[in-house]
Amino acid sequence: MEYLHRILTKKLENTANSFSATYLSGARQCGKSTLVRHLLSFNNVNYLTFDTTAIRMAAKKDPDAFVASLPSDKLNIIDEIQRVPQVHLLIKKAIDEKRLDGHGKSLFLLTGSANIFGLPKLSKAMVGRMAVLTLYPFSAAEINNSYSNFIESLWNDNLSVKNHKKAPIINVIKDATFPELALNKGIDRNVWMDSYIDTILDRDAAEIAKINKPDLIYQLLSSFSSRVGSLINNENIMKETGFNQGTYDKYKSFCNASYLTFEIQPWAKPNKLNKRFVKSKKIYFTDTNLLCFLMRRDLLEVYENDPSLMGHLFENFIATEIMKSTSALPGKFYISHFNPVRGEGNETDFIIEKDNGETIAIEVKLDSSLNDKDFKNLAICRDTIGKKLKKGIVLYTGESLVPYGEKLWAVPISYLFNDL
Repeated sequence: MEYLHRILTKKLENTANSFSATYLSGARQCGKSTLVRHLLSFNNVNYLTFDTTAIRMAAKKDPDAFVASLPSDKLNIIDEIQRVPQVHLLIKKAIDEKRLDGHGKSLFLLTGSANIFGLPKLSKAMVGRMAVLTLYPFSAAEINNSYSNFIESLWNDNLSVKNHKKAPIINVIKDATFPELALNKGIDRNVWMDSYIDTILDRDAAEIAKINKPDLIYQLLSSFSSRVGSLINNENIMKETGFNQGTYDKYKSFCNASYLTFEIQPWAKPNKLNKRFVKSKKIYFTDTNLLCFLMRRDLLEVYENDPSLMGHLFENFIATEIMKSTSALPGKFYISHFNPVRGEGNETDFIIEKDNGETIAIEVKLDSSLNDKDFKNLAICRDTIGKKLKKGIVLYTGESLVPYGEKLWAVPISYLFNDL
């Protein structure tokens, strides 16, 4: 399969060279193994994967001997680390011994198809020793062979009036997906998606998460799919699915930990202004094509016949692009939604905030032309956040990058993957 540059590469290399251990997590089939294998030619490394039965069984049978046999003068890459929890504490011990010798950097690069917080033993064992990075499916920039990072560009560029080529929105969303789907145009996507879900339910849910009825996760995903981009009402979802509180919390945590879904927190102003904001999270799917599959809807058919639903799918796509872009940048970013309690219609889709409080606000519009009303919510957001807001952006499907007031800009979605 063709190798495409991943925008996380530089951050991964820097992190692996700086920390004792690095954990690269991400959804199944998002390209983790391909990315770390690509590093083989640049580093003195030893690569192993626990997806290989012989290696996995050897590690389970005698984890002490397995860890002791790993070369001490190389970066040990271990793929699918969650499949052999017996080695977690032993890796910690090996790291501690090397750190005492003054050689505590670049020892392990671990990958897994589950969020580190879904692996409490590994997380607790490696506190202070391990950095955690996340790889997502292809971004729009990656599949278009662009090295640009649109969040970095929004943060650093002085925007100026410019016309862009109109992006074919359906193709952009379809291509920003799992590598095998993006690069193999002849593949039957429905068959692939069906197999993908089955693997997660049969292996990750049953084998790793110890969920007794993994098939019920599909029911929960279907419920989430009808609420994508909306405020989560947990009580309504439990009533719809018939789950009790404990089962619901466990299954929802699994969906997030396995990168099927993710939640975005509500934004709250960190000062004493007497303003109230909604407290509910929003739910999104890590891959918009997977979301369409779960809905049993064709993306093009939705685009042509169901503009309301297409608006939600477009918002989900932008949410994933934000996660992909921020994950590859240095530092910590906080993603939230802005929803003041002033009546309906004043929310802004995404707030992206740095540790120092600098903020970018993004509103998503499935329109090829805009007017002043489309910037009303961003203006409220700008006035509330104040001087910490660097830019307020409406991402839309048109062609012109133009200003719409103080700090407010209309930005075509082609900005996501054009080298500017």
